[in-house]
Amino acid sequence: MDSFDLFEPTGATLRLGNDAVVLREFALGRVGELFPAIVAVEAASPLRRMVTPGGLTMSVASTNCGMLGWVSDQRGYRYTSVDPETRKPWPAMPDVFASLATLAAAEAGFPGFEPDACLINHYAPGARMSLHQDKNERDFGAPIVSVSLGLSATFLFGGHERTDRAARVSLHHGDVVVWGGADRLRYHGIMPLKSAQHPLTGTERINLTFRMAG
Repeated sequence: MDSFDLFEPTGATLRLGNDAVVLREFALGRVGELFPAIVAVEAASPLRRMVTPGGLTMSVASTNCGMLGWVSDQRGYRYTSVDPETRKPWPAMPDVFASLATLAAAEAGFPGFEPDACLINHYAPGARMSLHQDKNERDFGAPIVSVSLGLSATFLFGGHERTDRAARVSLHHGDVVVWGGADRLRYHGIMPLKSAQHPLTGTERINLTFRMAG
């Protein structure tokens, strides 16, 4: 696997493909607004560990905000307008979430991105996300915007086939990954999170993933 240098300049842009970039520290200036917004969303729609269609419990704890929320259970992967646990609409997407996603997408070359779904994932040590494609959306014209908060993680960014070699990319607090266009359906994932301590999130990594789902 290819690995990207851990000592890139702060604030740099790392290109992963023709239409895929890492915007180093892009979210740092909004951290003070992001964390209270995350707490408010999770108070309305609590975190839960979803079950895959095959019956396995995911290692990450998740919730959603926005017009649509991504869910998984034994009926399959899909988007819903209602939280199946609370039986209420998902919490509205906080303005700070939507504006950050729109700005990051524009910086990466995708102007006009207006997400209608944000998946919030909490990773504890050992939690991981296996290689997968984001393909439950109605069309693939809009990019994916992924914000990393808290503990560092190793992001896997592969090709259009699951067996393609995946690059290993270190993601740190405040980094934002954006991919779309020709790279929109590339396989990606997160390696098992290593034990560490972060001053804001303790032993956790929090990820916000923005999509245009509907």
